[in-house]
Amino acid sequence: MAGFASPNVTAQFHSKTKIEEKVDYSNLPCPKPYEDIHLEATISLKPELFEGFRLNYTKRMNHKFSLIHSLLMGNSELSAERSQHIFKTPTSSYEFGANLIDPKLMLDGRLMMDGTVIARFNSVLKENFTIKTTAQLTNELDQSQGVFTVDYKGSDYRTQFQLGNYKNQFKPGTSSLFRANYIQHVTPKLSLGGEVLYLSEHRKSVVGYVARYETDKMVASGQVASSGVAIMNYVHKVTDKISLAAEFFYSFMLRDGAASVGYDLMFRQSRVRGKIDSNGVVFAHVEEQLCPGLGLLLCAEVDHVKTDYKFGLGVQYEGL
Repeated sequence: MAGFASPNVTAQFHSKTKIEEKVDYSNLPCPKPYEDIHLEATISLKPELFEGFRLNYTKRMNHKFSLIHSLLMGNSELSAERSQHIFKTPTSSYEFGANLIDPKLMLDGRLMMDGTVIARFNSVLKENFTIKTTAQLTNELDQSQGVFTVDYKGSDYRTQFQLGNYKNQFKPGTSSLFRANYIQHVTPKLSLGGEVLYLSEHRKSVVGYVARYETDKMVASGQVASSGVAIMNYVHKVTDKISLAAEFFYSFMLRDGAASVGYDLMFRQSRVRGKIDSNGVVFAHVEEQLCPGLGLLLCAEVDHVKTDYKFGLGVQYEGL
């Protein structure tokens, strides 16, 4: 009949419509910062682990300013030459901190028991222009270090410049560093980037490249550098609350690598993360919200090869 289209004609029409759909390359999304290229895998596979007992108390003075008290009682590791065993000694530490958080300004400071001061400063000068500063001041001569960062965010790209100094491992004092990176969305799901790093201590430069592909269900990222390091990560989102992650690391210089797989489970009032790697190291990390303002942390890491066992219990309290 003239008033109806045949199924074949309809199928051809829909197939042509899909083929004719084009990507608007002039309206690509802005990528994640270069240092966050592996963010999802890092959150799932590398939560902050500690050994012993930790107490964090946050006192909110107002909606922008807060004071922080942190107490840690545990063990510190001692390096022993020509021995695979790890030696530990009991230790304790206390930190006093203050935070000021504003939509265009962030100030964060920490004061340690040994007199070390750690400070961070972030300021949004314009909508797409941000400056960041991180500094660590110590009582030791020529051991203080800091990094100054300039970050610019375009419509579909980001670029960053860093200038600073760091502790020299081979001689007293500090050495300077310079870093510049750029990352660009080339399709709505794929972003590519590159980095140049110069270290005055070794008098050489390092060039690196990254790639990130993401959809609603997965994130895959890779990184390779001229220093001989290659990193690959994959995170699969089973549901909104369940994620599986895998990571592979290899050093061509050392001819050594490691692989790990883990999980990230989100519940109504808790979060459970765990991992096992190719070296036989197993860890688990649990965060439980007992009531508004009060949280419990439990973590454990077991390394049978090095006979190293770490267990941690933490309490977090936030009061007004």
